[in-house]
Amino acid sequence: MDLAEIFRVMRRRWYVLLPGLLLTAGLVAAVVVLVPVTYQSQSTVQLLNSPKATVAYGGNPFLSTQTSLTGMADSLARNLNSDDSIRELKSRGARGMFEAKIADNAQGPLMWLTVTGTGRASVLKSDRILTAYAKDRLEQFQKQQSVAPSAMIQMMTIVVPQPPAAQTKTRLEYMIMAGGAGLVLTLIAAFYVEARRRSHPAAAPAETAQPVEAPEPVPVAESRVTAPRPAAEESRAEQTIALRTPPAWARTAGNRPATETRAGRTTTVVAPAAEPLDEESTHGQRSHTGQRDR
Repeated sequence: MDLAEIFRVMRRRWYVLLPGLLLTAGLVAAVVVLVPVTYQSQSTVQLLNSPKATVAYGGNPFLSTQTSLTGMADSLARNLNSDDSIRELKSRGARGMFEAKIADNAQGPLMWLTVTGTGRASVLKSDRILTAYAKDRLEQFQKQQSVAPSAMIQMMTIVVPQPPAAQTKTRLEYMIMAGGAGLVLTLIAAFYVEARRRSHPAAAPAETAQPVEAPEPVPVAESRVTAPRPAAEESRAEQTIALRTPPAWARTAGNRPATETRAGRTTTVVAPAAEPLDEESTHGQRSHTGQRDR
């Protein structure tokens, strides 16, 4: 089936195609209403060495980025993603989905703190709460281990919580899925109706009965050529050949067979008219001998 045939089917089955397209548009509109636009805000923080550990570097924490700081960043991120931390964040007024992880392609102990939600203002506020909670949580870990304040790891905000950006990918995916599914179902319904109509066409009006033509008669001449000759016809041919012999009255008495009877002479009457008998060759004149035989 080529593209032209598809368009012809769609034109013929417009009464199936139109409701399907309207239903598809309704599905897309439902996705727009039911799936709200999401927003995302993100901040970046970095763990710094303690003032005591930076004495050798003149008190500059950026010159001392030990491997242990990256391990501490991983531990802190896992704790922020736990259920206990999420409950604590919600008790502080944060809303949405929270995620803490080590920054991609990071060369040091950098962390991304991300909040995703449906309201711009709510998402920005929640990201600020998450950033402050991450700093508090880091201090709690070290206080639990009785770490001196001069030896505690510090946290610094490198990128403050950014204005929320709309995330339309998920919503667009749902819209494409709804529109594609509706269009496919509509086309299937149209072609199904077309197939049913082709397999069960409408009853056509009864046609007037036409007289049956009788077969043309075969000419007699042709039938004689093609049809086998019956046994009766063969016997007639033999009788005709027998009658070509001179008749009994034309033969002399000495040559006439003694057993010849009147019944044998009567067989000359059954000869076909197409073959003239020898008696007619005398042009109606019979000899006196024939009269005597009678």
